[in-house]
Amino acid sequence: MEVLEPEVWRARTEAHRQRVEAWTAPHLARRARGETHPIEDFLFTYYGHRPARLRQWHPGTGVVLKGARDFGSGYLDTPEGATLDTAALMDRRGPAVEWTARLLAATAARPAYLGCFGLHEWAMVYKAAEVRHGAWPLRLSGDEIAEVVEQRGVRCGHFDAFRFFTPEARPLNALQPTRQRQQALEQPGCLHANMDLYKWAYKLSPLVSSELVADCFMLARDIRAVDMRASPYDLSSLGYRAIRIETPEGRAEYAAEQRGFAERARPQRQRLLDACERLLTGTRSP
Repeated sequence: MEVLEPEVWRARTEAHRQRVEAWTAPHLARRARGETHPIEDFLFTYYGHRPARLRQWHPGTGVVLKGARDFGSGYLDTPEGATLDTAALMDRRGPAVEWTARLLAATAARPAYLGCFGLHEWAMVYKAAEVRHGAWPLRLSGDEIAEVVEQRGVRCGHFDAFRFFTPEARPLNALQPTRQRQQALEQPGCLHANMDLYKWAYKLSPLVSSELVADCFMLARDIRAVDMRASPYDLSSLGYRAIRIETPEGRAEYAAEQRGFAERARPQRQRLLDACERLLTGTRSP
């Protein structure tokens, strides 16, 4: 067991709070005003981790917070201080941790595919009467969007993107992903698979450190910006330059962004996988 002195764990708590506040405070202010932002609010509206829970700091399993008492749900008080009741948490979460480990390992073992060019966002508005982000205009007409989708084709293997395709777009996808095939299809070049590292991190919380959760949030936030810049939406009024994947130059730019995110995601995916494996073998996670 690693023992953190009070000045250490209190400093980490405050540093995490300040880091996360830069993301949560603007979101909560917009929500109070009844405003939305298709990029900055996405991680709070699409994923189920509330801002208050993101702000809460946890050291991860195998750590004693010296001098701490009544630290919160899931913690035990020991003579040295508070520590997570890992055994009780794993009794409930063991199967989910095992499933997550298999997904992370399978994804990491595959080569990155860089030929989808972000057309999943186009398939979500293909021949749609209404679009998800209706407060912002599309930068192409419906006919132009349809022409790009039909000429380029769609090859999306991420189920949680595919399920938002319009009914007309689903048959055009070269793959037909399902939840049951998720571990067989996800690959490290997929923006959504890398964005989802945030989901796996917060679902593992508090068994992993909040610093790891915040690192995954920061990566997902950057990915979301590229995801929407490559979409058919015109977000220039928000200061986002479009990646025009309907052109050869735009497709090259998108593939370069994919490659960069795959590299950034690799160590975070490994950190999560290492944490899962340590939890499953009963040893301390980082």
